[in-house]
Amino acid sequence: MRDSTTVAIIGAGPAGLAAAACLRQAGLDFVMLEKAQQAAPAWRRHYDRVHLHTTKRYSSLPFVPFPRDYPRYVPRHLVVEYLEAYAKRFDLAPRLGETVRAITRDGRGWRVEATSGALHASHVVIASGYNAEPLLSKFAGIDTFKGKTLHSADYRNAKPFAGQSVLVVGMGNTGAEIALDLAEGGARPTISVRGGVHIVPRELFGVPIQMVGMATRMGPQRINDALFPLILYLVVGRLEKFGLRRPKQGLLQQIALASRIPVIDVGTIGKIREGAIKVAPDIAEISQGGVRFTDGRHDYFDAIVFATGYRPGYAKFLEPGIEPGPSGVNARASDLGLYLVGFHNAVTGLLREIGIEAQAVANDIRQRQNRKKAAETLPV
Repeated sequence: MRDSTTVAIIGAGPAGLAAAACLRQAGLDFVMLEKAQQAAPAWRRHYDRVHLHTTKRYSSLPFVPFPRDYPRYVPRHLVVEYLEAYAKRFDLAPRLGETVRAITRDGRGWRVEATSGALHASHVVIASGYNAEPLLSKFAGIDTFKGKTLHSADYRNAKPFAGQSVLVVGMGNTGAEIALDLAEGGARPTISVRGGVHIVPRELFGVPIQMVGMATRMGPQRINDALFPLILYLVVGRLEKFGLRRPKQGLLQQIALASRIPVIDVGTIGKIREGAIKVAPDIAEISQGGVRFTDGRHDYFDAIVFATGYRPGYAKFLEPGIEPGPSGVNARASDLGLYLVGFHNAVTGLLREIGIEAQAVANDIRQRQNRKKAAETLPV
């Protein structure tokens, strides 16, 4: 590994590739480290049926739109194809198999300890992924369950579960779509929903919900949060009788405060209405053959899929006491020379935000480097 570089990029997923392309266009030197053996590892691991929930027009990375012949909502295998072509176009060659163990202060720059050794960088861009590490909640009795258990990160398709009764724990976008996949694949899924959930259609009156979300940024959050339920009741209907209720927090308020985007429905609600997908409340206890829910009901299941979310995971290799600012460019990130890209989960689309952040970060680093060179050339 080279001893020093201007920028160390941690991660070679969409955020890392976008940051690298923007730095390349800005004429800046960088080294990109990826712990997996291929770039874009998360997209390669996603379950088979996953598609972008946002339109290709507003989901491409900087400088390169999705091909015209791609569908509006791009499927997983074409996202991977796009990312591979993107890396090739900008001659991006991440150092693969490089697990970052520590990032610490080193003078005015940073020391990055990785598998192949240490790297000094003037700036660091952490792009290791919003969903880097699966979260698996510890439920009472889980160790006694005799059926199959897995996190949604390990789910591929419904084939192994055909004819089985499967509990999906959690109704975010992943849980909702896995339940739909199971129902369409011949399984009998139930979704356990802990609290309220905001559900929106992928398109509202023919307009992609992503574009609706972009438009709401122009108005006051409080007013939009008051109007959204009224509009969505007309489109989605009242779902309380199926066991689904809306949170007390408004849709936009929940995104702003908890980074929880709504469930973008691609067919799950229809299957719930048909009875092909059942809804249950939170889990009280898991037993050898089944689950007791908080409403007292008990059901037997052959398998449990935990769609219980992820965490970024960068805190484990970042020097204690170092707190990066929010994702993108801000005063703290700029002063530290330590940036996050890809950690702002918005209804307007994570990939869209990644593109905006990557360009802003590259511009900020270029400006700081230019100021540094100018200062070094001043007469003493």
